[in-house]
Amino acid sequence: MTNQQVLDTGIRPYFSPSNPDDLEEFIRMIRGYYNQNRRSMPWRDVITPYRVVVSELMLQQTQVPRVMEKFPLFIRQFPEFSSLACAPPGDVIEAWQGLGYNRRSRYLHALAIRVMENYHGNLPDDPDILVTFPGIGKATAGSISAFAFNKPVIFIETNIRRVYIHHFFPESDSVADNQIVPLVEMTLDQSNPREWYYALMDYGSWLAKRMPNPNRRSRHYTKQSAFEGSDRQIRGRIIGRLIKEKTCTIDQLVDEADEKPRGMRIVSMMIEEGFICEADGFVRFSELAI
Repeated sequence: MTNQQVLDTGIRPYFSPSNPDDLEEFIRMIRGYYNQNRRSMPWRDVITPYRVVVSELMLQQTQVPRVMEKFPLFIRQFPEFSSLACAPPGDVIEAWQGLGYNRRSRYLHALAIRVMENYHGNLPDDPDILVTFPGIGKATAGSISAFAFNKPVIFIETNIRRVYIHHFFPESDSVADNQIVPLVEMTLDQSNPREWYYALMDYGSWLAKRMPNPNRRSRHYTKQSAFEGSDRQIRGRIIGRLIKEKTCTIDQLVDEADEKPRGMRIVSMMIEEGFICEADGFVRFSELAI
């Protein structure tokens, strides 16, 4: 970053991880920003393990404004693990429409069923258990533990990664997450990790609007492929048709693709995944088997 960019943004570009005073200044900077600019979000304003899980699955691959719109509608229809677990698969998928990556709705539905059947409706707070649930990776397990239970678990997501790369790795072009983890550990508020992570993520979102994306310097950075004309778009059309008509023939679903071989491949893949099933020539959403 040039001196002029520092003047233009007011953002200090670099803190030394080996300097305790720098670490304290970094923490004060993040807290100062958050105290003045805390974002209100429905899953933050009313915190329950269920609401945290729903928001975390939604936020995995969807922008916050879209989740802000869909989250209250989903919660209104399925307010608890119990109501979600009892819902027909098609109803859950329909409620998810507009968020993309529809597998996540299946993961969330399966997770709710497991919570009800194996944990008496109480979500475990241990990330080592959470990571065994459908659709829950290590980062999401950590974020659920921190946000739902305020446990001081270390995790990294997009905005957190952006903050640490920008402020601690200004000259590095291939920053691995295992280089960031010690910094997260050194700066984490052990008594209130939830609020500290909120602060990091809000600041990271603000930073993204003012600087070239530091995450491009992450070793784990991948650019999302275009949606238009993709298999994801065709899968969305197939799902939309099944939501509307409940059952269809394979040929009807294949027609949602621009080419029959491509449509057949995608429909066959969705059947193999267990997302949809075929019987007597008709296709419908599959029931979950947990």
